[in-house]
Amino acid sequence: MVSPSDRDVEAMVVALFTLMANVDRARRERKAASALTLLQVIAGGDAMRPSEIATRQRVHQSLVTRQIRELEDAGYVTVTANPEDGRSCLVALTPSGGDELARLTRIGLERFGLFVNDWKPDEVRTLAHLLEKLQASMTAVATRERPAASGRRWATRGGDARARRDRE
Repeated sequence: MVSPSDRDVEAMVVALFTLMANVDRARRERKAASALTLLQVIAGGDAMRPSEIATRQRVHQSLVTRQIRELEDAGYVTVTANPEDGRSCLVALTPSGGDELARLTRIGLERFGLFVNDWKPDEVRTLAHLLEKLQASMTAVATRERPAASGRRWATRGGDARARRDRE
């Protein structure tokens, strides 16, 4: 198999970064897009701490705290004390939050449908497949590059002195 050229990779990276910047800008500028992302994370599991939500969204916890307050005020989430740790709270989706998630998802899908309205169905499926393939490749590379579970960064850079002596 022939690997893609540097020019091919560069064109892909420019296109992806441009697309990601546009999506990020829409999330910042459109409150509904930001709410959709947060509701999707919260709906993706059991009640969770705001710090866990922030980690999953890759944003600062202070941003998530403000957004959670807005969602709570709207009745889309409940915030309760964490029974395992009284210093933290747990956020969970309410039934009306589930309804809002469905509504915003429908709006988002309609919007993206406009973007590909003049595409052939197989082009949309091909793009979806290639994006999934790219994500799987990125995950595989990140897994290979991740430091050993020991947490000692230096241990992944050629091993510690004892392990080197044992190999010699």
